[in-house]
Amino acid sequence: MKSLYCALIVLAISLMTISDSASAKAVKADKADGAYGFTMKTIDGKEKHLSDYKGKVALVVNVASFCGFTKQYAALEELYERYKNRGFVILAFPANNFGSQEPGTNEEIKNFCSANYNVTFDLFSKISVKGPDQDPFYKYLTTESGFNGDIEWNFTKFLVDRHGTVSARYKSKVTPTDSELVRKLEDLLAAK
Repeated sequence: MKSLYCALIVLAISLMTISDSASAKAVKADKADGAYGFTMKTIDGKEKHLSDYKGKVALVVNVASFCGFTKQYAALEELYERYKNRGFVILAFPANNFGSQEPGTNEEIKNFCSANYNVTFDLFSKISVKGPDQDPFYKYLTTESGFNGDIEWNFTKFLVDRHGTVSARYKSKVTPTDSELVRKLEDLLAAK
């Protein structure tokens, strides 16, 4: 009886190892496209494959409605309007990780952005950008993108090239219309 029990345990461990290995390969395959290898939920709760943005340059930013940097929504919209016809997108991810500065529901966040800043760029569902419940997309950005390190505050920005490679990271204090950020954005838009 003991040998049958041991054999079952060995079989179970073998199956778990095979299953874990297959899962790891699937996750890695999804990340083959870098930042564009993820699927996220829009602010309206619909699945959005970030691979839909291949061929575009993206500015990824974690946002909050009640932060000292919230006024950057206006600069984000200005930047988006200036470059959207050249293949530029903004992917905004509301997060409540810092000082409870994004307490609202997705609907409240969407209404706030529309009413106060006339936001027309892409907003996504609220996620966690750090900590034990960190979203896998932000785990990738902060540990595998080459611009590693925890998100320190709201409005941290990542520039992503047309192929999904993260090309730059900017702290919250750097405004979306900062000359260095704009120069890097224009370089990425000029590249094919």
